[in-house]
Formats: sequence, C-alpha cells, structure tokens
Amino acid sequence: MNSPYGLANLWQQGDFVTRSVALILLGMSILSWFVIAIKALQLMRLRRQALVAGDEFWHSKSLEQGMALLAPDRKENPFRALAEDGANAAAHHAHSKEDLHGALNVSEWITSCLRRSIENISGRMQSGLPVLASIGSTAPFVGLFGTVWGIYHALVGIGVAGQASIDKVAGPVGEALIMTAFGLVVAIPAVLGYNTLVRSNKAVLSKLTNFAHDLHAYFITGGRVGQPSNVSPLRRAGGE
Repeated sequence: MNSPYGLANLWQQGDFVTRSVALILLGMSILSWFVIAIKALQLMRLRRQALVAGDEFWHSKSLEQGMALLAPDRKENPFRALAEDGANAAAHHAHSKEDLHGALNVSEWITSCLRRSIENISGRMQSGLPVLASIGSTAPFVGLFGTVWGIYHALVGIGVAGQASIDKVAGPVGEALIMTAFGLVVAIPAVLGYNTLVRSNKAVLSKLTNFAHDLHAYFITGGRVGQPSNVSPLRRAGGE
C-alpha cells in the first residue's frame, strides 16, 4: 500500500525549487563518488609504482634499465617523470656551460629541476580534491535550503487549505526535513573521502621526495644516498 508520506510524496508534492534542490544534491553525490573512485584507483597505481621505484629501480645496472621498469608514459608514472627530469637537467647543465644556469652549481640546478617536477606532480595529484572540499562544505547548506523552502511551501499549502491539525502539519514538515538529511548524506562521504585522499597523497609525495633525493645523489655522485657499500651503484648511461 502506498504511504501518504515519504520520498515519493515529497517529490510529487514538491514544487520546482524542491525538485531542483533534490536533483542538485543527487548530482553532487554522483560527482563526489566519481572523484573518490577515480582518485582511489590513481592512488593504488601510484603505490605500486612507488614499490618499483623504491626497490627494483635501484637494483638495475644502468639508468636505462631502471627507466624501463617504470611506465613508459611520464604522465602515468610520476617516478619516471622525476627520473627523466633529473637526467635531462644533469645533461643540459653539462652541455650548456655558457648559459645563465651554467653559472649555477650543478647540485643546485638539479635540485631546482626536481623540485619543480615534484610541484607539477603534486598539482596533478591534487586535481579533483577541491571538488570534494566544495561539496563537503556546501551540501549541508543546500539541503538546509531545501528544508526551509519545503517547510515554507508546506505551511503555505496548509494555510490555504485551512487545516492546521497536527497530522496535517507533521507530514509535510517531516518530509521537508528529509532534505537536510540528504545534504548530510552527500556531505559526509565527500569530507571523509577528501581527508583520506589528502593523507594518502601526502604519503605518496613523501615517497616521491625520497626518490628525488636519491636521484639527486645519483646524478651528483653516481650512487644512492645510504646505499650499502657491497651494492654496486647505478651506472650512468653510457658510463663504465
């Protein structure tokens, strides 16, 4: 038996504003879950790449062999992007002594290039997070607006009908309060997803920074920082 109250009745009795608010909240929910799913898959891929870059890469016999272990597309693998940018910076500095940056210390030049690379990677990793932050902060107020408008609409209808008994008031007002609940249902996953993704991004960026530190040491000294003496360092491309 169909209930005279509930979501279906709220939709049928609601006006353009109420329905628009409901659709906006639905769209915000779909968008937030889409961003969470995409970023979660991205983080899973980055964690696998971090394992390769932190271990297998440094067991390679040459830079080319180590690069081959990383994804061929630098946009898909930030660790490869770091390695390429570091190698390009070292080669460019060695063959461009007459340029302005040739006056810089090679260590400072490589550090600057690696830092810019990490900043670009960080910017790409943060993409989509402002959407979650915006949804998490605005969805409760959108739902509250729907509630206020729904209560106003219900009270106007009750006043026109001239029936102010508790059963006539409780139903429409209760249905309007559902909009506030909808706003919280949309906002809570967005906030939790945002906080989780931010923490996970920080962990990946920490691994990227450590990898960049090791790359810097390799391009300057030919060996990895903290490398045991019984492990042969990576040889420079074309080196002995």
